[in-house]
Amino acid sequence: MSVQSNYNDSVLNQYNMSTIQVRIDEKMKKQSQKILEEIGMDLSGAIKIYLKQIIIKEGLPFKVLTENGFTKEFEKETLEAYKMAKNKKDLVGPFEGNKAVDYLKDLIKKKK
Repeated sequence: MSVQSNYNDSVLNQYNMSTIQVRIDEKMKKQSQKILEEIGMDLSGAIKIYLKQIIIKEGLPFKVLTENGFTKEFEKETLEAYKMAKNKKDLVGPFEGNKAVDYLKDLIKKKK
């Protein structure tokens, strides 16, 4: 491919480009820019990669987690289990030895 061909492709791509405007708080922008600078990237490049990954994965390229680091579903299940345990409902155990592991494996099989 010649230099002229690369230039022509670049010029043509400029006409197919679109602009996205996103409003975020200044602190988030500065924190993101600092992290990206450390890896040699800018916000525009990172957002392009993010959008490309959405296309490749046909959805978000990562799990959305709550502030506690769990998926929303897992957090909901955990809170429900906590409430049930607190109210002494549906309690199972105590287990000895490998019985706890076997019990958990059975639960996993049931969910599949």
